[in-house]
Amino acid sequence: MNNVKILGVGGSPRKNGNTDILLDSFLKGAESEGAETKKLHLRDYSIESCIGCEACRKAGTCTQFHDGMNLLYPEIEAADGLILGSPTYNYNITAPMKAFIDRLYPFYDFAEERPGPYSSKLGDQGRKALVFTVCEQVKAEEMGFTLEALGMPLEALGYEVLEKFLSTGCFRKGAVSKDEDILEKAFESGKKMALALR
Repeated sequence: MNNVKILGVGGSPRKNGNTDILLDSFLKGAESEGAETKKLHLRDYSIESCIGCEACRKAGTCTQFHDGMNLLYPEIEAADGLILGSPTYNYNITAPMKAFIDRLYPFYDFAEERPGPYSSKLGDQGRKALVFTVCEQVKAEEMGFTLEALGMPLEALGYEVLEKFLSTGCFRKGAVSKDEDILEKAFESGKKMALALR
């Protein structure tokens, strides 16, 4: 089980907030089943927004920018599992998480014709993912598109998204730490992910 690696990526700009706390719970659950985990917070990296130059279609990597993504690409490739978490900002993911997802474009292989077929360099490898969000609103529909914005790009890249996890009614910094039920659910989800990757 030591060869199973899970990478957790937090998209919250707020340190030690609800997203960070939940991410820790997922990773602790995975660790309890023997997975090797690593945690990264996008706020600690400078990541430029994709400008659509498409040079990566030929180069196989982003040649436009030399920034934080150059450090993250190897981490993503090395991990069997990926956990992405973002608080809900204005019905969607945070700007750092959007920049991160857009900059995953080099992992695609495209045909010459436009539009045409494409494949993923990460596909057909048994990779799995879990995505989650925290939102202030109580009604799930008021979360907007956050879980879709996290999950759909990973599915296109060939990940099996095991769960789209939602924590509602959380706004104040650290509020989720008082919700033992949601923390336990996150822990169990992390365990299930590690088991699925065996």
